[in-house]
Amino acid sequence: MTTPDLSADPIHSIGPKHRALWASGSYATVAADLIPGLGPVLVEAAGIRAGQRVLDVAAGTGNAAIPAFRTGASVVASDLTPELLDVGRNLEPGIEWVEADAQALPFETAEFDAVLSCVGVMFAPFHARAAAELVRVCRPGGTIALLSWTPEGFVGQLFATMKPFAPPPPPGASPAPLWGSEEHVRSLLGDDVRGLRAEKRTVVFDVSTSPADFRGWWKANYGPTIAAYKAQEDPAALDAAFLEFLERSQRPDGTWEAEYLLVTAVRA
Repeated sequence: MTTPDLSADPIHSIGPKHRALWASGSYATVAADLIPGLGPVLVEAAGIRAGQRVLDVAAGTGNAAIPAFRTGASVVASDLTPELLDVGRNLEPGIEWVEADAQALPFETAEFDAVLSCVGVMFAPFHARAAAELVRVCRPGGTIALLSWTPEGFVGQLFATMKPFAPPPPPGASPAPLWGSEEHVRSLLGDDVRGLRAEKRTVVFDVSTSPADFRGWWKANYGPTIAAYKAQEDPAALDAAFLEFLERSQRPDGTWEAEYLLVTAVRA
């Protein structure tokens, strides 16, 4: 394992801000309440099996890493935020939990049989760099499997709602939900992969049937939402826009449906 020198790199100054963002609130609650089934979906799509060496990039608390480990694979879970790794380590100590930026991974070239990311790498601000790292650490013939929120789905539209109120992104950063665009992912991975398959699916959010209560849940638990509110002197306008979005997007049964893009590809 190698550790890149990031002292002269723009991500060196951005990293601490992103660590603080994802350490705020409770991403463990987000993973447990909203997306407990998405990690297993990704692991199944990637065909993870016993004996493989697997990397979960931007793993959070292990939503994909833990089901991958339970197949009998040898799993490394990397994430920028130590607080999330600590939660994951308590959940499954058999996984190797490594603090790492998705845009400068401290692993050898072609080290892994499969590289996964479940609504994780999409939040690295410099998409081309993150994609290049996914490719670099995967061996030729290995699998790259990604699950990302789409721009037009619930989470993509949540970010669109918060955008006028959120702190400005780093210079040169790309919007996270672009990873949910098949065209964008194909352009990022390019000729470094073959057999790319992309499929849109949905997951249901049923934390609460009350839009106001669900807004409170996001405000308490989700880092990007917390950051948007911290940037407000008077949160009334954000509160109103957030509630309008939740009321508009709620389904007749009181739940919300979130669309994601599931991508699998073979490292060329």
